[in-house]
Amino acid sequence: MFLGFCLLTACNEKTVYSEYESIAVEGWARNDTIAFNDIVIKATTDYKEEIGVRINDAFPFLGLFLYVEQEIRPGHIIRTDTLSCRLMDEEGNVKGRGLSFYQYNFHLTTLHLYAGDTLSIRIRHNMRRETLPGVANIGMRISKQ
Repeated sequence: MFLGFCLLTACNEKTVYSEYESIAVEGWARNDTIAFNDIVIKATTDYKEEIGVRINDAFPFLGLFLYVEQEIRPGHIIRTDTLSCRLMDEEGNVKGRGLSFYQYNFHLTTLHLYAGDTLSIRIRHNMRRETLPGVANIGMRISKQ
């Protein structure tokens, strides 16, 4: 039992931040920004960033385009990315894991950050439709390489 606990906690030692924000039931409006603020970095190393997306059957598209803006302080470094998230195949079959809600994880980037850096991340959708139905949650995961 103790060995199992040690193995489970060892697997999570690389994750330094993991958080999800809920989207309004009415849908995700284009100007509704999901924010993950003041993430304090404790060790100087390379960090892998992943965006988590949870959708349900109401999501009407094969994919999702996300606009991601990051600010690294104290250097006031601004980084912007556009992430193309393929959620379904050409026939409309879900590529994610789950039954009524489908989970996806998409690699965003790898950053070299320094101990004491503070990271703020803002995410919004970049789709033609003003309000997207079927997006339940957007998440951010940062882990040591």
